[in-house]
Amino acid sequence: MIEFASIIATRLNIRLQQAEAVLGLLAEGATIPFIARYRKDKTGALDEVVVQEIEDEAKALKAFTERKAAIEKSITEQEKMTEALQEKLNKATTLAELEDIYLPYKPKRKTKAQTAKENGLEPLAVLMLEQKETDIAAEAAAYLNEKVKTAEEALQGARDIIAEQINEDAQTRAKMRKLFEDRATLQSKVVGDKEAEGIKFKDYFDYSEPVIKVPSHRALAVLRGFVEGVLRISIAPEEEQAIEQLESLYAKGISESSTHVRKAAKDAYRRLLQPALETEFRTMLKQKADEEAINVFAENLKQLLLSSPLGSKRVLAIDPGYRTGCKVVCLDEKGEFKTNDLIYVHEPGKLAASEYTIRHLVKTYNIQAIAIGDGTAGRETEQFIKKLDLGLPVFLVNEDGASVYSASETAREEFPDQDITVRGAVSIGRRLMDPLAELVKIDPKSIGVGQYQHDVNQFRLKERLDQTVVSCVNQVGVNLNTASKHLLSYVSGIGNTLADNIIKYRSEIGGFSNRGQLLKVPRLGGKAYEQCAGFLRIQSGENPLDSSAVHPEAYNLVQQMAADNLVEVKALIGNEPVIKNINPKKYISEQFGEHTIQDILKELQKPGLDPRSEVQQFEFAGIYSMDDVQVGMVVPGIVTNITRFGAFVDIGVKQDGLVHVSEIAHKYIEDPNEALKLNDKVMVKVLEVDHARKRIALSIKQTQEPPARSERRGFQGNNKRFEKKEPDLSSASLTDALSALKKKFGK
Repeated sequence: MIEFASIIATRLNIRLQQAEAVLGLLAEGATIPFIARYRKDKTGALDEVVVQEIEDEAKALKAFTERKAAIEKSITEQEKMTEALQEKLNKATTLAELEDIYLPYKPKRKTKAQTAKENGLEPLAVLMLEQKETDIAAEAAAYLNEKVKTAEEALQGARDIIAEQINEDAQTRAKMRKLFEDRATLQSKVVGDKEAEGIKFKDYFDYSEPVIKVPSHRALAVLRGFVEGVLRISIAPEEEQAIEQLESLYAKGISESSTHVRKAAKDAYRRLLQPALETEFRTMLKQKADEEAINVFAENLKQLLLSSPLGSKRVLAIDPGYRTGCKVVCLDEKGEFKTNDLIYVHEPGKLAASEYTIRHLVKTYNIQAIAIGDGTAGRETEQFIKKLDLGLPVFLVNEDGASVYSASETAREEFPDQDITVRGAVSIGRRLMDPLAELVKIDPKSIGVGQYQHDVNQFRLKERLDQTVVSCVNQVGVNLNTASKHLLSYVSGIGNTLADNIIKYRSEIGGFSNRGQLLKVPRLGGKAYEQCAGFLRIQSGENPLDSSAVHPEAYNLVQQMAADNLVEVKALIGNEPVIKNINPKKYISEQFGEHTIQDILKELQKPGLDPRSEVQQFEFAGIYSMDDVQVGMVVPGIVTNITRFGAFVDIGVKQDGLVHVSEIAHKYIEDPNEALKLNDKVMVKVLEVDHARKRIALSIKQTQEPPARSERRGFQGNNKRFEKKEPDLSSASLTDALSALKKKFGK
């Protein structure tokens, strides 16, 4: 795909050499994390995002090239290829342009125009298009035959031919497409008898918005309503405007023929162009909304995977329940299952026994922290544990997807002798210890941080989420001697088969003592070793560098640095005064450039540093259900999901509340991610409680002091300009605002 380098460099505004380097490395089998981390000198320090964009662009260009070749082959086989047509194809830059050019030559079912041509009416259509001052009706009489009985039938056939010609003209379609881009609106109306059945789509029963401004969440909601048969939708500009534009292109003067041409233009638009472009724009709207929703999901997933870990602690984990009791498990520092038990914290007669069980387990297994699932009965279980005053930190853990994991083949492989409740409790405990290591075992779609994830393109969603998991796993690094098969499979260059082989070989040798042993793993060759070695860590191994992100290919370089400073490698690691005195330029070579050397020095200062922050305890207010929530109260909460229209916040009542984007900050923000991240701890004010629909409206900004007047208006001082971004007065934003007002105050 190196041939696409020039186009990609222009599109992404990067240097040609950078595009060529990345495409070359990808062609050699290098992974994106490896390229971004260990080949900065070749790429000019492009990050993972840009490297991924280069790969995506290359795939799109490859698809375009293959489609162009298929079209050229088809036209050539029809013996209709000309130099002019080939030139048009060569100038096309989008798939839409290619398809417009190909349309007249595309095999299709028999059309009205084809029938008219077979009936010998094409010369009449040509004459009609000339729009001369002739009696076209009289001319039509000359084309009567067994299949064309009247002059009107002949004129209709000629108009059909002209309508198809208008529809298949590439320039005409381009102009109509531009009109749709600029002026088309997405409109939806409720299907007659579906109001009660489709009440969740009430906001879209009579809805209209310019296509260019429709945000992803509204597009996906409308399209879902359409698919479920609740809504009728249309995408088009004003019909009169479109037909006038077509008439201006084809109709000339005022004559009998031009009247027929105008009729043909109107027919071309209503029967052919408008339906085709509506389908095209509906597909485009869906793809755009899908990509936006997938981006939201990927960003949330990344934040969730990089959530703060508790680390290697002995944990007592509880999967809460009412009737069936709470399943309790104990895990050691490595997350290994030790024992399980069952307690009942919601039955007064069993509280004493439950208290004894917990105290006994805490003492026996020297527990250091307690993890409680935040689902059904989670808050009540937390309350019971805290009353025991054990002197241990207690954490409520997001259990989305834990039930999916506990019933999965992965869980059955790990715990063949345990039931689903035990597996679920283990997952909750391990999530607290290391969210990343545990969450990679679950299909990302089950984790609950998406926006319309079941409506979007599932192949593209899986592709993007897998990319996100790979990025996070390699950013953090993986302990080679403790990682599960699933965690290892996401490491650069490994995959499922090699992960299996690594686990088996690890069992055979009793654990890896150096990275070089990876080359003895069956089917793990030199290329895979190059890709994965730097992301795998060996704690207390033979080589101190094996616990760092320094790649084995640079070990000799580090040894040279240590020798030049008269210390051993082990003494160099973490020795900030010595490291700061090392001159990077002294070690630049053909193999190692300045970017790589700077990364090595940074890594030597804090080897194997986990980029994730430390986990913090959090206390909810003393509320446990929606019945406890009152308008006006201010309570603490945790951000659990972020969408383009707002953020969902858990305030401890089993039903997350929504902070609309307009209620996040006093300043204007377009995207909640500008101000919030997943798992942020925030104070919120309750604006509305809708028990019927189980909805809670919250505000963050109303718990904060508004900015000073000078900050709101902007001021000039010290040669620096501070400006307030003007609010977005687009119809999309106004629709959101009006919807919020209707919900709050009624119609």
